[in-house]
Amino acid sequence: MKLSCLPVSFFPELISGRMSIEEWAQIGVEAGLDAIDIGMLMIKAHTPVYLADYRKKIESSGMSVCMVTTYPDFSHPNQIERERQLEFLRSDIAVASSLGARYVRVTAGQAHPETKIPDGINWVIENLKRASETADKFGIKLVYENHSKPGAWEYTDFSLPTDIFLQIVEGIEDSSIGINFDTANPIVYGDDPVDLLNRIIHRVTTVHANDTSTSGTLNSVLLGTGLVPFKEIFEVLKKSEFDGWICIEEASNLGRDGILKASQFVRDMWSGL
Repeated sequence: MKLSCLPVSFFPELISGRMSIEEWAQIGVEAGLDAIDIGMLMIKAHTPVYLADYRKKIESSGMSVCMVTTYPDFSHPNQIERERQLEFLRSDIAVASSLGARYVRVTAGQAHPETKIPDGINWVIENLKRASETADKFGIKLVYENHSKPGAWEYTDFSLPTDIFLQIVEGIEDSSIGINFDTANPIVYGDDPVDLLNRIIHRVTTVHANDTSTSGTLNSVLLGTGLVPFKEIFEVLKKSEFDGWICIEEASNLGRDGILKASQFVRDMWSGL
């Protein structure tokens, strides 16, 4: 098992520039991470000079980028917008490649009221597969997440309902796309995360370790203090001989302390099984 972290708690500081990428990388070193994760909102330019400098700042701390998180909206009812979203994602994949990232996390899109479920499923499958061709070319692996809702979206994820998510998973079975399993989002929908993990374990490439204090809505808390059954989830992963990345989604708003505690929690839980 290898460990990284997406610093959601620090997003306002990292996006605004009040925290530098070097500072985030240094916290990753202190937490004993194997790599760090970043969100595309943290990237301010796509020029070769900027990206090379950004990568150098990360690697000068002894860190590298594991995963870049993106938010494509392939369930949008407008075809032109879906095409636009595909081009945005292709650009994000190229950026991730420039930064030396291993994975790009992708989403289905928003649950737009105008989108009929069968149409949305087909659009998402089609465009994820088209994007995977670009990812394959650049040596990036796309990982599709059982997502809920980012702050940048108006609606929840189109594939938050488990049956829709599983239909999309089946539809991309013949592609190179893996699954980024989020431990908390099934609880947001009222489902059992262990049951879902067992159904998709053969496709899981990476894991977002996330915790929530409530069922039905995502209220992120420090890992191990909410409703997520991490012991049972990790037992499933170990039984299947999972040797990929566990990427902590640290959104407890406890800052550096939250990242250090979450990292230690995952290591202790994993090694104790």
